[in-house]
Amino acid sequence: MNLEASIRKKLEQNFSPIYLEVENESHKHHRPQGAETHFRIVLVSAAFEGVSRVDRQRQVSALFDEERANGLHAFSQRVMAPAEWDLVKDTFVMKSPTCLGDDHG
Repeated sequence: MNLEASIRKKLEQNFSPIYLEVENESHKHHRPQGAETHFRIVLVSAAFEGVSRVDRQRQVSALFDEERANGLHAFSQRVMAPAEWDLVKDTFVMKSPTCLGDDHG
């Protein structure tokens, strides 16, 4: 299973998302074709109701310790509860920061 599929599977199993977007952005960061080092996710789950933004991100990040040890370099995430998503879903755009150069692992 490739890294993108593994990320998707872990998020689905742990958060039962009502909306999930996983994008491999490695090609935007001077990585070779097929690289899996930079990912962006948007995750909407009822599991985040009443949970602070920081704690949500910690919960998600904790799932990927092994992946970070094996080459996952950047993991940009936006995690929301359904009520928050309802307010922004029609206009939501998540942009990742511009790559600063070829020195990123």
